[in-house]
Amino acid sequence: MTDTFPLEPTPEAAQAAIGDEFAFFGDWSERYQYLIDLGRKLPEFPEAWKTEEHRLHGCQSMVWIVPSGDARRLDFAAISDSAIVSGLIYLALRVYSGRSAREILDTGADYIGAIGLAKHLSPTRSNGLAALLAYIREQAQRALQH
Repeated sequence: MTDTFPLEPTPEAAQAAIGDEFAFFGDWSERYQYLIDLGRKLPEFPEAWKTEEHRLHGCQSMVWIVPSGDARRLDFAAISDSAIVSGLIYLALRVYSGRSAREILDTGADYIGAIGLAKHLSPTRSNGLAALLAYIREQAQRALQH
């Protein structure tokens, strides 16, 4: 079963839902398992899109991301070869994909601190997540300029 984004009506609602879901788990081994499960729910990503052109640099894992849409609505399709990173992608897409460029730029990634993710990610995963969020913001900025 895959989810299509957005699941919630606003980025704030998505971040609140993520916070509620992660609060349910008692420890980080359960949260990592949940992240892995979320990564499995990413929408299908065509093999043909797994090219250097769509590769996100700054991640230790292989990550591919394809933006579409315009300033009114930007959608992102993405996947990683790492199960945990795919879960991180799922969370980012849940907050940002299917939103307007303005909404994307006006929304901080508060969920990362709220669920304690910042403290529990390795430095390489933190850098990769930062690269993913920067890419999404960059695409929103570009869409506003066109």
